[in-house]
Amino acid sequence: MKSVGRIFLTGTLTVLPVLATLYLVVWLVTAAERFVGKQLMWLIPDEYYRTGMGLVLALLLIFAVGLLMHALLFRQLFGWAERLLLEIPLLRSVYGALRDLFGLFAGHKGSEAMQVVSVTLPGSGSRALGFVTRADFSDLPHGIGAPGEIAVYLPMSYQIGGYTLFMQRDQAVAVDMSREAAMKFILTAGLRSGNGA
Repeated sequence: MKSVGRIFLTGTLTVLPVLATLYLVVWLVTAAERFVGKQLMWLIPDEYYRTGMGLVLALLLIFAVGLLMHALLFRQLFGWAERLLLEIPLLRSVYGALRDLFGLFAGHKGSEAMQVVSVTLPGSGSRALGFVTRADFSDLPHGIGAPGEIAVYLPMSYQIGGYTLFMQRDQAVAVDMSREAAMKFILTAGLRSGNGA
């Protein structure tokens, strides 16, 4: 009986991540098709609309925005619209959090922001992987960060959360690992190497 239970558990643990991934992909595709498709139906007659046109238009719009973000004028207009959006209390909280979440790994290669580092936890010999989030505290209230310090974010395994430590720059040792690989390693508590293994 224990053997049957173990086999069933193995099957469950194998199938669930696949099903969850497929569900998320299908949900994203369906949501894009439904939302953009409805807008498209206002522009073209119903008899010309085909399933999938909304998704194709959504992908084209995303690509077009990506191209336009390379133009200075469009970036300035987007910055103005974003500042306006951040003035609205409820939208500021939601948009700000989502922007920060999605932009977490969008830093340029070679920049110090989101650099993967290893830090020794205070009062112990234990180490943790984290990400440098900032080295300049001039725009924050006095007492948050000191000259020569950096802020290091330590994510928690299997959770959305973590801790931010303020420490001297020489206490954080740079690790030659991509942000994505490091986050995968941390979030799975070291079970995944981050390189697909």
